[in-house]
Amino acid sequence: MTEDFYDVLGVSRDADEDDIKQAYREKASEYHPDVSDDPDAEEKFKKAKKAKEVLTDEEKRQAYDQMGHERFEQAEKRGGFDGGGGAGGARGNPFGGGGGGGFGDIFDQFFGGGGAGNQNRPRQGQDLRTSLQLDLEEAFEGVEREFTVTRPTRCDDCDGAGHPPDADAKTCTNCDGQGQVTQVQQTPLGRMQQRSTCRRCGGDGTLYSETCSTCNGDGQVREESTLSVDIPAGIRDGQTLRMEREGAPGPNGGPKGDLLIEVSVADHPEFDREGDDLHHQYPISFPQATFGDTVEVPTLDGTVEMDVPSGTQSGETFRLKGKGMPRLRRRGRGDLYVQVQVVTPDSLNSEQREALEQFAEAGGEEVDVNEGFFERIKSSF
Repeated sequence: MTEDFYDVLGVSRDADEDDIKQAYREKASEYHPDVSDDPDAEEKFKKAKKAKEVLTDEEKRQAYDQMGHERFEQAEKRGGFDGGGGAGGARGNPFGGGGGGGFGDIFDQFFGGGGAGNQNRPRQGQDLRTSLQLDLEEAFEGVEREFTVTRPTRCDDCDGAGHPPDADAKTCTNCDGQGQVTQVQQTPLGRMQQRSTCRRCGGDGTLYSETCSTCNGDGQVREESTLSVDIPAGIRDGQTLRMEREGAPGPNGGPKGDLLIEVSVADHPEFDREGDDLHHQYPISFPQATFGDTVEVPTLDGTVEMDVPSGTQSGETFRLKGKGMPRLRRRGRGDLYVQVQVVTPDSLNSEQREALEQFAEAGGEEVDVNEGFFERIKSSF
């Protein structure tokens, strides 16, 4: 699975420009060749810089989201992005021609732009979406997960053609074998020609005497597949992973699209998550709060000791640095915030009761057992 620009910076696909710039600054400070000891620092720094340049350019980012990582890079290599921010096609043609949508498709639609050959060229298949649920421990550790997805795949019986190999073929009379039909429209700018896919032959330009009985002429069938994906440690609820070339097959023998996996992280009974930080409530007794104590606090990778100072109040919060979630594709971890809750005992034996009555009297309180001394203690917290 290729790491795309969002993964490089460790941001979600709906991150705004400020989030992207902040993520880049963190990556740059971590992997700048002048300060980093990482042997791959220079390459990681270049990737982060390239990711920031694309994702902070509105037009490039739109093209990147539509095309996917691999097709976007291929378009750049062909000169499809000339540095001016435009998502055009081939160099010298401001209306494109790279087949990724945008101005090129609009130009072709109204002025012809390449005819039937353009329509019948191999094109990348559609991206597919699925979801995957993790528990918090899996998101903490990072895991390899198998999952099952039902998706379209090329029909083996007809090899995606939609008809048997020996079917009789004839030229479509509706489009004269062009795969497209032309309509002339009168607009305020004058007469405009609009070209669209021929509905009768589906843009193929040819009609066949019979269709494939397996796929009913679609060239695709749906099948269940078991795939495996690496879940990076620190992934957050709602983030999306991209598996390249695991989507729908492309028309006319084109490459498959991508599979987008939206990750959801289930709630945890002991920890609440906020970004890379975790929050936990820990009960302590009245004597522990009064005299202080060292307690063992749970984390996602074992227990740690925490000092509770004397005179701790119920609701007070302590920070355990670096005991939270791993930072996605970055060094370090978030923090664990432990809020202590002083627990009042539900029942007391006579010796405990007498001791607390003496404690109250020593502090100048009048103790009326009938009024519920402990009820008053409990309400004070």
